[in-house]
Amino acid sequence: MNTIKSISQKLGRPVAALSLALAAATPAMLAAPTVAQAQASDVERAVSALRGISTLRANFVQTDRSGQSISGVLTMKQPGRIRFQYQKGVPLLIVGDGKALTMIDYEVRQVQRWPIGNSPLGALLDPKKDVARFAKQLSTGDAGVISLQVRDPKHPEYGTITMIFVRNGAAPGGLQLDSWVALDSQNKRTTVRLSGHQYGVPVDDKTFKWTDPRPATRR
Repeated sequence: MNTIKSISQKLGRPVAALSLALAAATPAMLAAPTVAQAQASDVERAVSALRGISTLRANFVQTDRSGQSISGVLTMKQPGRIRFQYQKGVPLLIVGDGKALTMIDYEVRQVQRWPIGNSPLGALLDPKKDVARFAKQLSTGDAGVISLQVRDPKHPEYGTITMIFVRNGAAPGGLQLDSWVALDSQNKRTTVRLSGHQYGVPVDDKTFKWTDPRPATRR
């Protein structure tokens, strides 16, 4: 139990679990924008590739700002549904049902919920969000890698997300979502990297259901 509690505390729950980021995005990497025409083209391609994902299952490794890592399996199904199933022994679950993100902590029997559009993950999951409008392409120094930083200047409290795409002919639109960087309004940062991508796999809607651990009197 002490091990589980230690892992959960290092995750900085609940905010850090929802503030997903990319450790490889160094300040130098995020410095200079590209030429305007190329930027617009790549932004449109990346957004199209993102919205072209019908279903996705992938392994993930999440690292918080202190360098502590934890792994699990991510499942996505458009529109807007996502599940972060953490490794065995970690009593946390994050589920997005298309409208909100819910974090369930089975150890302390707590449930917290946020509108998808009010979190950094809104750019990833909310099909109504005009990502291209707020996206800024960042220089990566690699023609095969596209980095998009998304931040709504009118709502800085929603945080910032930097999505990293790599060219891959097997992925929707020829671009694979490799990882993303999210910084919340409290400047908390976490890292998530994806691997073992499987596109178009059957995903039952029940995947995005969860068991409420709270006593009925507390709901």
